[in-house]
Amino acid sequence: MFDKNTFMSLAVLLFCVLKMAGTVSAQTPKDAVKTPEVFINTGFENASPMNWEADSAGRIILSLVYDHERFSQNRANNHWHFKVEAPVGKEVTLILQNFDNIWNNTHASPISKQSPAVISFDGKTWESRPTEYLADNRMLIRLKMTAPSAFIASVEPYRISDLDKFLAKIKTNKLVTITPIGKTSEGRSLEIIKIGNEKAPKKIFLRGRAHAFEAGGNWTIEGFVNRLLQDDAQSKLYLKRFCVYILPMANKDGVARGKTRFNANGYDLNRKWDKPADSLIAPENYYLEKWLHKMVAANKKPDLALDIHNDPGGNLHVSRPDGDITAYLANMAKLDSLLRKYTWFTEGSTKPGFRNPGTLGEGFMERFGVEAAVYELNYEWVAGLKKAPLAEDWLSLGGKLPDVFYHYFDK
Repeated sequence: MFDKNTFMSLAVLLFCVLKMAGTVSAQTPKDAVKTPEVFINTGFENASPMNWEADSAGRIILSLVYDHERFSQNRANNHWHFKVEAPVGKEVTLILQNFDNIWNNTHASPISKQSPAVISFDGKTWESRPTEYLADNRMLIRLKMTAPSAFIASVEPYRISDLDKFLAKIKTNKLVTITPIGKTSEGRSLEIIKIGNEKAPKKIFLRGRAHAFEAGGNWTIEGFVNRLLQDDAQSKLYLKRFCVYILPMANKDGVARGKTRFNANGYDLNRKWDKPADSLIAPENYYLEKWLHKMVAANKKPDLALDIHNDPGGNLHVSRPDGDITAYLANMAKLDSLLRKYTWFTEGSTKPGFRNPGTLGEGFMERFGVEAAVYELNYEWVAGLKKAPLAEDWLSLGGKLPDVFYHYFDK
């Protein structure tokens, strides 16, 4: 048995040993932050890469990781998709930063005072909520947890798994042919969906998701295909007039990685269409070009091509390559008018004289003689609906496009 003095001496000795080993400290540091109740989970499909920490006030600071282009200073951060895990009933304050993008080697910012967030507490049902713009180009989101977790994103997500489910649903339809045309930089399959009869007098080509965060294109394409496959009198009229070819998700690697704009090799799939694509750096474009060359050689050249995107403007970007484009501009004016008549599109076309060299629209016209444009969908606010868009709105838009194309090809 130890006496009291011996016991106290041993306790002091043990304390000194533990202190020297770094196990205990004489005083808690003044700047210590206690373990937060909130956890940010990015370990799921299409989640955006980010760093995060809780500040001394308990706010969660999320630093997005830039998506860099290979051949320029350009960098992008429009995509954010993450899961908040916290106790039910807790008020969570999130601050997102690193929105200082570079476009065409010039500093620019995609964030605005009306940039919304979309939120889901079950990963299925989404709603749009306003955010707060902070100084230094940051975004604040306030959230009360009504469930143990909440998904938060810039655009209602459409993932590779969503596309796979959609393809599985339509592939047995007699009007549908799905043909693999190549693989992405990381080996994911690229496919062309054909809807209808190739002997139809007109042919349309659509491409979606050249930029990974722009999910509106996929929702629109799904709505478009669903309408064509309804097998009613109207859909039969559509497909009697035109056949459709679709590359639904060009940048699958970027979608899988939760990136914003570029492919896995840092290549913008909507640039440099004025020259042949590099099969190693941009296989997504290389295989599309290879397919298009075959279509032209087989006398199946598309009569109209649209590259579907998202941005904060929502314009129809008309191509303006060199040469006489009088007839093309008249056709684009007709397309603009029909989009306004049959859909909720209201934004309009780019101003005369505006050029965006190297886009699919201009490249398809210059190199293949295909009339083409870039169709942007506004992901922040739809003036025609007076609301921020969700998947249901783009599905609705896609469902109206057959009417647009039917009348576009009406002599």
